[in-house]
Amino acid sequence: MESPVAVAVVPFPAQGHLNQLLHLALHLASRGLPVHFAAPAEHVRQAKARLQGWGAGALRGIEFHELAISEYESPPPDPAASMPYPSHLLPLFEAFVADAPAAVADLLRGISASHRRVVVLYDIITAFAAEEAARLPNGEGFAFHCTAASILARGLDEGLQLRMSDAHGFADIPPSGFVTDKHLEFVGKARSHQTIPSSAGIIMNTSRALEGEFIDFVTELLGAAGKKVFSIGPLNPVMDANAPEPVAERHGCLDWLDKQPAASVLYVSFGSVSSLRGEQIEELAAALRDSKQRFIWVLRDADRGNVFAGSGESRQTKFLSEFTKQTQGTGLLITDWAPQLEILAHPATAAFLSHCGWNSTMESMSYGKPILAWPMHSDQAWDAELVCKYLKTGFLVRPCEKHAEVIPAAAIREVIEKMMVSDEGLEVRQRAVALGEAVRASAAAGGSSQKDLEDFIVHITR
Repeated sequence: MESPVAVAVVPFPAQGHLNQLLHLALHLASRGLPVHFAAPAEHVRQAKARLQGWGAGALRGIEFHELAISEYESPPPDPAASMPYPSHLLPLFEAFVADAPAAVADLLRGISASHRRVVVLYDIITAFAAEEAARLPNGEGFAFHCTAASILARGLDEGLQLRMSDAHGFADIPPSGFVTDKHLEFVGKARSHQTIPSSAGIIMNTSRALEGEFIDFVTELLGAAGKKVFSIGPLNPVMDANAPEPVAERHGCLDWLDKQPAASVLYVSFGSVSSLRGEQIEELAAALRDSKQRFIWVLRDADRGNVFAGSGESRQTKFLSEFTKQTQGTGLLITDWAPQLEILAHPATAAFLSHCGWNSTMESMSYGKPILAWPMHSDQAWDAELVCKYLKTGFLVRPCEKHAEVIPAAAIREVIEKMMVSDEGLEVRQRAVALGEAVRASAAAGGSSQKDLEDFIVHITR
């Protein structure tokens, strides 16, 4: 018998958004709900190809829909740009917001006709999905907030009750501080400010173990406006590093990690939409080499709008060959997509040098791995503040406002050694381990995140 309730998931077509909402879709599908996941064809393929932490058959529980959008330019990233924000993705974003509404409307009408209720989960940046959900006679929309709850709390805190700077030591970082004017124009046209007011509530990928007081603040304010709030993070599966591999093919880097001592490896990755300029890559390489610390470095350029478009030869080919020789036995370079969840779950991994995207931050904290914070743009500067000043589970390598500068190898090496071999670093690593235990407990049976997920399912199936 078909379920009277169906869930439609409409992510924004960038990796951090696709990944979080696919994890959420899988959590719901694994509990017996019919789930529809809608994105442009290349982004459906991207989300599937990069999924980690689930068994090979999990995707069969979701019905995928390919949204037709116009052709768009898919240029390579420009590592030398004056701002590290991924402006090369804007043609994709604009095509999606222009063309996806009609395709989403058709999809939702079809689902609506055969179900008592359609629950639409839409990215907080896409107002059109909120509007299409509201047009359904049996529709109910929930905005998915894919960044830290404290960012939302800051935006809602008109009376400055939280006093971020005074009480928590946060720098006064405006949400629009590290993006381009063109991005702000796009967000204005996308009308993302309308998504929460149009919704029945919001879902947040965070945990009370990380942001309890901010979750309480958001819940109180939005609850007074009649909105439901569910904090169900981490959405990424919490994997047992000693369990059998959930996928058939094991990445070679995990075999390398198996041979390293416990808590000895620094994992380095700047995510899917950030690229370092050539001079900075050379300085970071020198720091890793001279620190004498074991490391895994994911060195790849940022995604294009279509990640399957040809990218040509790596701009680091000559450098890669020489650096690999210099660090043989100590480090491992990965130039393709890396199994980040498995790397962070591995007992040999000690810490994460990260751009502090919210996906990476949640994954690192859920496995109890401290962060060497190197924020690049958007919300990443805020996440770095949260990790380093509020949670005290990381050290700042380079603040966002110094994005135009090349950070010298000596300065990077100093922070690496501080984390990996100093007493102060040991204290931070121990705090991260304890926090990771608390985050995992929140996602386990009886935990706050697990309870919120169960409450959400009860609410939408009422």
